[in-house]
Amino acid sequence: MLTTLWLLLGFAAPVLGHYISISCPSGRQCRQALLSGNDIVLRCNSSGAQWYFYFTQGKDERMTPNTSVSNIKIMPEGSIVVRKPLPSQTGFYLCWNKNDTQVLQYEIDFQDVTTLHITHKGLGQKPLKNETLHLGGEELIFTRWEPWQDCNRCGEPGERKRLGYCYIEEPLEEPMPCWLYMGEVKVWSNRMRPEMQVEDCHVQCKDTVPLGTDFITFDNFKLDEESESAWLTCPLGSIYRPIMWEANNTPLTWQGQLSGQDISTFLDPSTGGQQLQIFQPTIYRCFVQQELMAQFNAMTSPEVLEAKRSEAEAQQWKAEKSLQGKADSVVKGLKLMLPLVTVLALVGLLLKFHRPSQGKKRNQMLLVK
Repeated sequence: MLTTLWLLLGFAAPVLGHYISISCPSGRQCRQALLSGNDIVLRCNSSGAQWYFYFTQGKDERMTPNTSVSNIKIMPEGSIVVRKPLPSQTGFYLCWNKNDTQVLQYEIDFQDVTTLHITHKGLGQKPLKNETLHLGGEELIFTRWEPWQDCNRCGEPGERKRLGYCYIEEPLEEPMPCWLYMGEVKVWSNRMRPEMQVEDCHVQCKDTVPLGTDFITFDNFKLDEESESAWLTCPLGSIYRPIMWEANNTPLTWQGQLSGQDISTFLDPSTGGQQLQIFQPTIYRCFVQQELMAQFNAMTSPEVLEAKRSEAEAQQWKAEKSLQGKADSVVKGLKLMLPLVTVLALVGLLLKFHRPSQGKKRNQMLLVK
């Protein structure tokens, strides 16, 4: 029985750090469209599991704990981590237990994230329209949308996004992800690409399940001299999770970027905003599922530090010179006042010894009379 997982991913729990995992019931075949370039975990809870891969190019590779594909790692409990999957790794992933019995099977379409079509409802932008593909019949190309992710902010205006995958449907048949449907057929249509839609949101803050990290990353960055920019990566961020960036406490939005209003930063669409390109040395913070994950501060270069030190020394020298000047003025004033004080003292002594007594003064006054 084939199980479609397009709803399951929206509620998948994070495991193994920042990875998103999907599961498939034992004994089932599960079909899922995902995005290339974004890490994912395919679950298989079978100790000693072995994996077989059948890619659309016709390759057949077997993976055991002793051999590996460069970007696929098997975990002790049997699950595999696919790091930065390639569109060429679209195909079938089979998990077998240690008794050589197939436990489950994934049919995964890693759709090319570099062709992602992004729209924002607030800007009046529209998703891709349905089209008809002629491969001997009337095949319909359409977008199957995932549920909306949570708002990336609470208590204040924020944004939320949802992902959409390219599907093809034949009359009276179950729809299939585009590149699983196409297989080895080499056909390209501008309509055959994944989508991301964004809209404004405003929700109240409430208790949520934490991501399981008890620390916040504090890091420094330095702008590249040639490009005059730097790339920042938000820990635990993923295109499958709500992410928000701030620059000096000001939110960076998809609407601002898509409208051309924000030109000092660039949210990377291929990572859903997990990576941010910056062009100004200021303080940046990122949030995942409304939790603060990291803060990035501009690293001061040795030249700037030397300039600041020289400026501080110059200011200190000016302050010392100003104090010295005031002290010199006081000394000069004292030097000028010293002769005057001496003269006044001498005059006082002369008056003391030559002034007549009060009795003689009376006699003189009487004589005049």
